[in-house]
Amino acid sequence: MGQQTTVYVPRETAAVSLGANEVAVKLAALENVDLIRNGSWGASWLEPMVEVEVDGTRIAYGPITPDDVESLVDTNFLQGADHPLRLGPTHEIPYLIDQDRWTFHRVGRIDPLSIDAYTAFGGFSGLKKALDAGPGAILNELRTSGLRGRGGAGFPTAIKWQTVAEASGEQKYIACNADEGDSGTFSDRMLMEGDPLSLIEGMLIAGLAVGADKGYVYLRSEYPLTRTIFIQALSLARKHGWLGQNIQGSDFSFEIDLHLGAGSYVCGEETAMLESLEGKAGLIRYKPPLPALEGLFGKPTVVNNVITLASVPGILALGGERYASYGPGRSKGTLAFQLAGNVKRGGLVEKAFGLTLRELIEDFGGGTASGRPLRAVQVGGPLGAYIPEADLDTPMDYEKFAEIGAMIGHGGIVIFDDTVNMATQARFAMEFCAVESCGKCTPCRIGSVRGVEVIDRIVANENREANLALLDDLCDTMVDGSLCAMGGMTPFPVQSAVKHFPTDFLSPDGENT
Repeated sequence: MGQQTTVYVPRETAAVSLGANEVAVKLAALENVDLIRNGSWGASWLEPMVEVEVDGTRIAYGPITPDDVESLVDTNFLQGADHPLRLGPTHEIPYLIDQDRWTFHRVGRIDPLSIDAYTAFGGFSGLKKALDAGPGAILNELRTSGLRGRGGAGFPTAIKWQTVAEASGEQKYIACNADEGDSGTFSDRMLMEGDPLSLIEGMLIAGLAVGADKGYVYLRSEYPLTRTIFIQALSLARKHGWLGQNIQGSDFSFEIDLHLGAGSYVCGEETAMLESLEGKAGLIRYKPPLPALEGLFGKPTVVNNVITLASVPGILALGGERYASYGPGRSKGTLAFQLAGNVKRGGLVEKAFGLTLRELIEDFGGGTASGRPLRAVQVGGPLGAYIPEADLDTPMDYEKFAEIGAMIGHGGIVIFDDTVNMATQARFAMEFCAVESCGKCTPCRIGSVRGVEVIDRIVANENREANLALLDDLCDTMVDGSLCAMGGMTPFPVQSAVKHFPTDFLSPDGENT
């Protein structure tokens, strides 16, 4: 038997949808091939991206279709030979070489369902240090890091954990929000498919820090492959003593349950998610009390999203000061930005805060896919403001974005060229809210419906000035009166569209009536 050649084919939703499984089947049938299904490196426009390990260097080819496999074999790609789809050494691909990989440093690099591969690249070293150091030291390290919640609100993680740690009661919980429903976002999914053990480790450290022995992951139902991989990762962690009773012989025990959502966008809000986890309808809760004091089943609960929790193991392993060395001001660390929409090179880019939106879109994204001029960018999901081309030099920084009336949110970036109609986009924001509202508060439930009607009247030039004023008043009511961000932030894209793109709200045919 000849020498085995290691070949990597991603097992990740985007790659699989483009034929990665079929490519893997054909490559696995070749002699002397050791096939590894890794996660995606995040260069989505190159998927499926196949890698061949030659003399310790991984050579990338992509995007590969099942029909390309025969020509790859004929040109001796298993030895790294030239081919029209050869991209060169993976670590030299420009899109990847300039990133600041912290949370995603193993994603794409390893078999996500191998304990040996995980530990070989630093896995569980953060948990080991946490077990030795204890809760107080964990919280101190987290405070030093400056980590803020990556789910959108940007709330300091250490303060949230400290509140739960100091709350009274023997039973506490860790709830991971993996209900990634914002348009243009996929970092949670890619992390859970490419390095699920890092999320498990992060939840374990959180449990140790606050005195919780039970965790729940609330996963959106539209991620079936993520569910399959994460269930396998949970089983693997239990089998090797990294989950369950007396973890690695310590007196610390922790268990994790996976719960599937049912397609409700509003369950991405923490209190609606907790209601759903309890088996109730996903309705917003009144606050106070805060979930940190009365959360899941009325017990103190840490609620963080996937990226927040998966960033913690590295902070414990390498130190909070090192994490804080990334990024300016209060925007510390890195964020997995996600480029989507009308963009030439869509995918995931993990960078330290501080680079500009223009750098992300042009240097990494390559501009619009259509080649037409960029007109607007929506950052932070369907509730994020529309940013005009004139503001693209704004640094990716929580406070700098707030200054221009925008938000970074979960890091989703959706790009539009000059063919977009922003009145249509504003209408969509209101319509989206009307469809997805849980209905508990009047400003969100009724205001969004009225918003669609008012925008329609504006575009039709019916009492234009009066309806523009009415729309502004309606937005203020939704911002000030809604119970949660669903209604409270829907006005952001609407008001930004009116402010920056007023001509789109003029009908070329209508007359003011």
